[in-house]
Amino acid sequence: MSRKDYPATPGDEGLQEEAAGESVERDQPASAAADDASASYTPGRSIEEQAEERSLRPTSFQDFIGQSQVIDNLRIAVQAARDRGEVLDHILLSGMPGLGKTSIAMLLGGEMGAGNTHVLSGPTLERGKDVVGTLTQLARGDFLFIDEIHRMSAHAEEFLYSAMEDFRVDLIIESGADSRSIKVDLKPFTLVAATTREGLLTAPLRSRFQIVEKLEPYPAADLARILERSGGLLGCDIEQDACGELASRSRGTPRFANRFLRRIRDVAQSRGDWKSGDPVKVDAAAVAEGLERLGVDENGLDRVDRKILNVLFSNGGEAVGLKTLAATVGEEQRTIEEVYEPHLIREGLIHRTARGRCATRKAAELYGDPSGQPSFV
Repeated sequence: MSRKDYPATPGDEGLQEEAAGESVERDQPASAAADDASASYTPGRSIEEQAEERSLRPTSFQDFIGQSQVIDNLRIAVQAARDRGEVLDHILLSGMPGLGKTSIAMLLGGEMGAGNTHVLSGPTLERGKDVVGTLTQLARGDFLFIDEIHRMSAHAEEFLYSAMEDFRVDLIIESGADSRSIKVDLKPFTLVAATTREGLLTAPLRSRFQIVEKLEPYPAADLARILERSGGLLGCDIEQDACGELASRSRGTPRFANRFLRRIRDVAQSRGDWKSGDPVKVDAAAVAEGLERLGVDENGLDRVDRKILNVLFSNGGEAVGLKTLAATVGEEQRTIEEVYEPHLIREGLIHRTARGRCATRKAAELYGDPSGQPSFV
């Protein structure tokens, strides 16, 4: 039986009504579902910042800047599925935070030209009913987007196995000697999952994704183009050299670039003779002042990055464990691993060993290691 021929059972309608209170409403627009979920999986940013970030997202693959290989692969898969009249295969998107995984996921429904996008957050999926309620609500061709899927519970994950492979879920009714299993058929759908820690996915779950794409940090040229587009949407007239300077200090991440641009817009607006309705002029001086106020230096490192390096310097070149580093810096271990370390490693400023983290000679040369120890890797 092909993916497009799975029949619906007479009990589907009743099950959908029972699950309505536990799932995203089928008639709810995809953007509204995304708005509701964003607050749960994007901590640390205000509601206003999240809303403004969504307004800067591309509206189609054609508007998406960067990640050309990933976009081309998805465009081919979408076109092939549409030509065959089938639903799109399940997709796994991985990469560091802020690279555009959510943006791509929200574009897929529009590119397919059918179906709604339902949004769930991995950390909130603790019990089977947390995911089954939404699964039974899905119509044919709908998309189910699960962000941070590696953080969902093992119990909830087990319900995805048969749902992804056979488009059904098995429910246990009652308990003990009276227990019985009921098979519930689902409409063919596409699961799109995003993760920042692909290695934490279990093998059975990962093997059920037919399309696996990894997003990489953006080169400065792509970030400059993103900043030009964002500047137009935010009412900024950003000079080319200012755009290039800001792109080079944005850690290869559009989320950082857009966040910096919003704050630099405030600085530029306060410095000039700006009047309501006029575009805000952003020049190199405004970028330099704005980044200085944000604590971002000429190498793109912020205050926490430099605190991490200072801790490594103060240890005389010896390796420092992650727990010690997190406690000294005052950040969560997961935050250091996922937010700060990748950029420091890419820039060749720290080195990870079996004993812990070490600063490199490049870091000592750039930031003037005060210990004078020669034992950097």
